[in-house]
Amino acid sequence: MGLVTTIVTMRNPKRDDLVAIDVPVLVDTGAVHLCIPEHIAIQLGLEEIDQREVTVADGRKKVVPYVGPVFLTFENRKCFVGAMVLGDQALLGAIPMEDMDLIVSPLKQQVMVNPSNPNLAASLAMGARG
Repeated sequence: MGLVTTIVTMRNPKRDDLVAIDVPVLVDTGAVHLCIPEHIAIQLGLEEIDQREVTVADGRKKVVPYVGPVFLTFENRKCFVGAMVLGDQALLGAIPMEDMDLIVSPLKQQVMVNPSNPNLAASLAMGARG
């Protein structure tokens, strides 16, 4: 499978004065978090919450700013996440993809809403009683 990219809308839910932006993202199911370049964090006025040590693709470890919250929208799905600030391209990892119940179609090489749950994101809460 080749590289899969898509567009997600990002906004800062703490700053109603700032406009949401459409951001091209590289979809990486092997990555865990949302990663954004510094210029996106600045445009969205995101606050540094913490710092995180991350291991990048070549095995090096880096300490990077962790910012948020970020409100993400893709088609009819929405979620709140934190983001690590690194690189020059936004990267959509497993946590936001799972939260929005998105899948990657290898055949179509695109991100899509889980066809098993087209109208509402589904999630597992094993062990929860309700």
